[in-house]
Amino acid sequence: MATITFLGAAQTVTGSKYLLETPTSKVLVDAGLFQGLKALRERNWQNLPIAAKDIDAIVLTHAHLDHCGYLPRLVSQGFRGRIFCTAGTKDLCGIILP
Repeated sequence: MATITFLGAAQTVTGSKYLLETPTSKVLVDAGLFQGLKALRERNWQNLPIAAKDIDAIVLTHAHLDHCGYLPRLVSQGFRGRIFCTAGTKDLCGIILP
C-alpha cells in the first residue's frame, strides 16, 4: 500500500513537499522552500519527519524556488538519490540553486 504525506504547501501556497511511501521506496515530490512571512520562512529550518539519506528519489514538477529550493539542504543532510525532472527544470535549477 502507498501513502502520501503532505510536508508543505498545506494551508499555505509555498514549501511544496509531498512524501510518497511504498513498501519498497520513499519518493519526495518537490523539495520547495517556504516563502513569505518570517514565521513561514522559519519552517525551512525545521527537520523533515524523514532523514534525507532515507529518501530514495526526488521528482521535481518545475523549477520555482517553492518547488526546488530545499534541494541544497537535503543534499547537505545526506540525500544521495536520483532527481527526476524535465530538461528545462534541470537547466533552470542549475541557474537558481547554489
